Amino acid sequence: MRRAARVVVLGWLVSLGWVAAAAGAAGAAAPLAAAGESEARLLELIEREWRWRLAEFPLLATQVGVHDYDDRLSDDSLAAHARRAEATRAFLAELDAVDTAALPSPRRVDAAMFRDQLEDRLEGCRFGEHLLPLNADSGFHTSFALLPMQVPLVTPRDLANYLARLRALPAAIDQNVELLAEGLRRGVTLPRATLEGIEVTIRPLAEGAPEAHPLYGPFRSLPERFPAAERERLAAEGRRALEAGVLPAYGRFLRFMQRDYLPRTRTTLAAAALPDGEAFYRYLVRRFTTLDRTAEEIHQLGLDEMARIRAEMERVIAQTGFAGSFAEFLAHLRTDPRFYARTPEELLREASWIAKRMDARLPSLFGRLPRQPYGVMAVPEALAPKYTSGRYSPSPRDSTEPGWYWVNTHALDQRPLYNLTALTLHEAVPGHHLQGALADEAEGVLPFRRFAYISAFGEGWGLYSEWLGIETGMYEDPYAEFGLLTYQAWRAARLVVDTGLHAFGWSRERAIEYLAGGTALPLHEVATEIDRYISWPGQALSYYVGYLELRRLRARAEAELGAAFDVRAFHDAVLEQGSVPLSVLAERIEQWLAGRRVAPRGASSQ
Repeated sequence: MRRAARVVVLGWLVSLGWVAAAAGAAGAAAPLAAAGESEARLLELIEREWRWRLAEFPLLATQVGVHDYDDRLSDDSLAAHARRAEATRAFLAELDAVDTAALPSPRRVDAAMFRDQLEDRLEGCRFGEHLLPLNADSGFHTSFALLPMQVPLVTPRDLANYLARLRALPAAIDQNVELLAEGLRRGVTLPRATLEGIEVTIRPLAEGAPEAHPLYGPFRSLPERFPAAERERLAAEGRRALEAGVLPAYGRFLRFMQRDYLPRTRTTLAAAALPDGEAFYRYLVRRFTTLDRTAEEIHQLGLDEMARIRAEMERVIAQTGFAGSFAEFLAHLRTDPRFYARTPEELLREASWIAKRMDARLPSLFGRLPRQPYGVMAVPEALAPKYTSGRYSPSPRDSTEPGWYWVNTHALDQRPLYNLTALTLHEAVPGHHLQGALADEAEGVLPFRRFAYISAFGEGWGLYSEWLGIETGMYEDPYAEFGLLTYQAWRAARLVVDTGLHAFGWSRERAIEYLAGGTALPLHEVATEIDRYISWPGQALSYYVGYLELRRLRARAEAELGAAFDVRAFHDAVLEQGSVPLSVLAERIEQWLAGRRVAPRGASSQ
């Protein structure tokens, strides 16, 4: 799960054959010349903005394989955010001067998605999103702690760059504290209710010996090919950077949170309670769904889907032979020890076995598979107490690291095995790893799109991937099938609770009660999830909205093509362009269908 850029596009306005048709028409020379000039201007602008973006965000550059800025971190000062907003307005003005009507249709999509990324950046700044650089389960402080997983650490130059970033880290931490302090001044803060216990994610980064710090990890395993004196020097410099700069900076952040931020955060929950909050939430709904839906429409959709899924749940409960009520069945699942691993290693082994079983089924579902592999590991200890049950952590294509499927081994009595199959299919394969790695390897997709993450597409695909486990036989007993249904209900319930919290005045207690009563999620996870929705408004809407659109498109393709439907080709068509808005995906599948339609046998042409 990653923060996503909202991209809303009206669709492909003309067919891909536009240029060829224009070339064959009388008087086509002028339109073609106009198209060529407009396309050249657009591509030059997009490339220039992309180079600017990489310079402004050095970690992004590293992650996409551009290593010109590997010794730097982003400038997160208030002045830098203001400067970026001005630059973005200038890029938009240049885009306004491009005659997009003259572009061939694929470039119109590029132009519309580029525009939306720029507008999204400005909208987020206008509403003060940059003043909220953390949420209930993570933030800038935990992201910095994961730096060793995000950068190359192979050569002496890599280690020198890493040291330079460690030395830059105290200023970056202080800049983010400055953003939080400005949020206090402007009334743009996280809700206090979601920050309880956040100290447990900061204190391990602010206290203890430098050698025990997560950021010291690379110096504990320096390559043996480095001379001994070089290894000793690098380790000593790492200790000094942590002791003199990083640990004190995290300490300042911890004290700021305890003394200044937490006592003054808002006691309200809703995004609508922020300055211009109702407009802010409408914007977030559009960003995370890529659709123009009202909160009322989304809320009702969630209620309807919850009722439908509940009937499926009752059917599966009957298959287990359980004689009690729905609430009693949920209590049974939450308390019976047979549904829980006894050790972290047991949980990781089970997740790995599920993932490996799904690996064997991938060739039956996809014509193209990614080159990059993935691994399974525990959620880093510093994150685990307030973290979700699992998450996917990508690695750059040119990295020596795989993608990582993280499994939370903290509080094992809250990590049920009956949910593990659905979780694994969502986060690893055929979910986030497969989709993200294919996007990273996509040919012919401009970088500003290839490395974007549109939540409705990515999270919709993750939920659709859970559903694919049905037709591949991954849910081997009624309890695993109930786990799938509880995950579907979890995402449908998000439509209800996110809108309830941020548009309709729900309390935290009401949201917890609704989610706990409609799913078999462990109660610890229910509470951490609700806090996540409160502190990250709108993001939770993306999953089920995207999933329903993928199911709709597949049903349409199956109905239209009948026996000619090829699930492998369909999935390849869905994933070939990376993360796209739902409207662009619908047009892409329409185009794919147009190329596969077969006239009924015996029909005469008119």
